[in-house]
Amino acid sequence: MTPTASKFDLARLFAAFSDRTRLRLLNLMNGREVCVCYFVEILGQSQPKISRHLAYLRQAGIANARREGKWMHYSIRRPADAGVAAILETTLQSFAEDREMQADVARLGRACCQPERFVMLEGAPVPARMPS
Repeated sequence: MTPTASKFDLARLFAAFSDRTRLRLLNLMNGREVCVCYFVEILGQSQPKISRHLAYLRQAGIANARREGKWMHYSIRRPADAGVAAILETTLQSFAEDREMQADVARLGRACCQPERFVMLEGAPVPARMPS
């Protein structure tokens, strides 16, 4: 169940912020919609693990999901509550000073310019790896 503006669960929001992987996902979604395949490649984690973290962000009320065929795309949901929205925005702004977060965004930029590297072959469990 997604929180409403009148009853936003701050404990769940802060719990969502307590995991580095979830913060990295939020960083990658900041200002854009991202397919799960990119998260898997950039964070180097399994699709089920990424999906669990994304579900946590959705339950916290700060992520949206959209299906397109077999692909799931995620984006940030801006809370209607001004105080909660300010907490989210401050958190997102803090990523600008974090080297790992900026490296993730750079990898996403390279990946998005070469989407054919992420096209999954029928039956393949994960996208092809980018060269280091």
